[in-house]
Amino acid sequence: MAHVASWKHGEVSEIASLMTDHKIIGILDIGGIPAPQLQQMRGGIRAKAQIRASKNTLILKALDEAEKQKKGISALKNEVHGQAAVIATNVNPFALYKEIKATRQNAPAKGGETASHDIEVQAGDTPFKPGPIVGELQKVGIPAAISEGKVVIKTDKVLVEAGQKISRELAQMLTRIDILPIELGLKLNAVFENGDIYRSDVLDIDMDRFMGQLRTASLTAVGLAMETGWANTQTIRPLLAKAYRSAHTLAVEK
Repeated sequence: MAHVASWKHGEVSEIASLMTDHKIIGILDIGGIPAPQLQQMRGGIRAKAQIRASKNTLILKALDEAEKQKKGISALKNEVHGQAAVIATNVNPFALYKEIKATRQNAPAKGGETASHDIEVQAGDTPFKPGPIVGELQKVGIPAAISEGKVVIKTDKVLVEAGQKISRELAQMLTRIDILPIELGLKLNAVFENGDIYRSDVLDIDMDRFMGQLRTASLTAVGLAMETGWANTQTIRPLLAKAYRSAHTLAVEK
């Protein structure tokens, strides 16, 4: 029987306790985030959530252990991939996703990365003085020229489409023109709450749009209730006011 280091048992036990001591448990992907930025991101949500990074195999064992007390949490095993970490909190899953999303920040490309979105330059002035820089910009596909003694970008142009690789030469030039195309941030794969699993595509909602839809629905419901004369705590006062106005108008007309 293979010997298992005691620290691994302790690690699994601590992670499992973290899972059982909090209402909301999530699996993060922290791959590709440099240590300084990761520390900054963790600090940004430390007051609301705890993040514990560990080996994927230990996280999987901890989920099995936590399953003994929290039925259904082991379903998160399907979300443990890449460089995973556990996040534990008592914050609502949707609010948690919003907090995590707010930690994202832009960083310069180094070359070799895959663009997550179209990388585009826009027409306008640059900070450069006329010189060899014009040829260097043109070499990486940036439509540069000299105009009125300044180096300008003549037209808008997509340099790298989403899904394509960013070359090292272009990456260096993008940094020089202050374009930071790489988005660093914690990625929430999924969250467990009360037996349910919520993935990021469900949690990523536009709260302003959602609240606007709720307000519209509320106003529409009240309007319908008023038209049908349905009395409840929301409509009784305006219904009485409407009845009073109707009675007063009828009395005056007679």
